[in-house]
Amino acid sequence: MLLSMFHSLVAMHIVTGSIGAITFWIPVLGRKGGINHRRWGRVFTTSLIITGSLAMLMSLLTLYGPLETHPHLVGQFDESFVRGIFGWMMLTTGLLTVNLAWYGWLTIQNKSRQELNRTPLNMGLQFALIPVSLNCALQGWLIGQPLMYGMATVGLATAATNLWFLSKKKPGPADWTKEHLKALVGAGISVYTAFMAFGSVRLLPQLALHPAMWAIPLTVGVAIILWHWRSVDRQYANRIRYSSA
Repeated sequence: MLLSMFHSLVAMHIVTGSIGAITFWIPVLGRKGGINHRRWGRVFTTSLIITGSLAMLMSLLTLYGPLETHPHLVGQFDESFVRGIFGWMMLTTGLLTVNLAWYGWLTIQNKSRQELNRTPLNMGLQFALIPVSLNCALQGWLIGQPLMYGMATVGLATAATNLWFLSKKKPGPADWTKEHLKALVGAGISVYTAFMAFGSVRLLPQLALHPAMWAIPLTVGVAIILWHWRSVDRQYANRIRYSSA
């Protein structure tokens, strides 16, 4: 029963995650603010929120029955390892994905209207990510998996930077745009990381902890964020120059 439930969640997770991974590139590469950007951006955001939620449910089932939900890993890894990587770390990754997708969606909807950005759900997602990330680091220390420190660091950095923006009374004209880009590209990083790292478990379990599986999506995603941030800065600088001319 437990394994059947887990496999059902995995199947839905793969479907929604695949939709998110594909639609991610349409708003990233397409013209910003256009009809396709908005339409596919909604599809991407919705699929990522569902994907992250399914990942959290999968992690809870793993914490309840580590080897029962991952019988293919019996004999390769012990119960504490499976609970740590596919339970606690996946819980952090799932919450991080939902956090970024929802936060990024709100920033584009509300822009600089901070009172609308500070909803109970949005603020709750920020504060929930802090203890979950700290626990991920603790669990990584207990089982000797430093990779979990990295995930914890990303979670804490996300919560800190999101709360920093939300604490601003009057954000700058480019701030909300940058936050929107950071959050939704960050959500894209998480879905590609999940496919490359967690997804490799069924084919080559040893690859799940290979640094490259985690470094490649992160490096590409950060490069995309910095590229678009530079474009935003250039765009607003040109507006100021033309308005003062």
